[in-house]
Amino acid sequence: MEQMITYMRGLDWSPLIISLKTGVVATAFSFFLGILAARKVVKAGPKTKAIADGILTLPMVLPPTVAGFFLLLIFSLRRPFGSYLYQNMEIKVVQTWLGCIFAATIIVFPLMYRNARAAFEQVDPNLIYAARTLGMSETRIFWKVVIPAAGPGILSGTILTFARALGEYGATSMLAGNIPGKTSTISQKIAMVIQDGDYATAGFWVVIILLIAFLVVFLMNLIAGKSTNSRRRW
Repeated sequence: MEQMITYMRGLDWSPLIISLKTGVVATAFSFFLGILAARKVVKAGPKTKAIADGILTLPMVLPPTVAGFFLLLIFSLRRPFGSYLYQNMEIKVVQTWLGCIFAATIIVFPLMYRNARAAFEQVDPNLIYAARTLGMSETRIFWKVVIPAAGPGILSGTILTFARALGEYGATSMLAGNIPGKTSTISQKIAMVIQDGDYATAGFWVVIILLIAFLVVFLMNLIAGKSTNSRRRW
């Protein structure tokens, strides 16, 4: 027991802190952007919906390293946009924590978008018609009627988005690199220590990820259970 306590005290906890910060910020961005995009797509016509849905879902079906490659092309200091950001706004994305946020947000955004869209499409239209009859504006209807009705689906998507952002590796390693104490996340730490042959440290971080993943699944099932309490069981 004392050896375990000593081991944990000497452990570098920065990968967990960086992963948690990245997950929270990326989830926050994806939450609002995903809800906004889902609202626009749900109201769009069939052709526009098909095109927009394909574009917005693309990061989810592409390998993360491919998405990271495109991000690197955009934000590299050798490219016009990346050079402009650095020279005029002093914003550097490549090999910084900001790069972790950008990469994680791009990868997890489709998860939030798809869950929000599915939740919006299941909202009873009669609720919206009733709110319009009462004279409510479209903006107020969205936030006061649609969002609460789609709440369980949105919340499940938020939890799933956070879990995915927490374990993001491919795009993050391409864009932000693996700088200890700066951009090194849990997934990158596991890959690095395995290359060094330190399976004990890798196993420890794997257990941490497993515990977080179990907690995420538990919360999702708990939310799903609450939303179906009123339904009859067979």
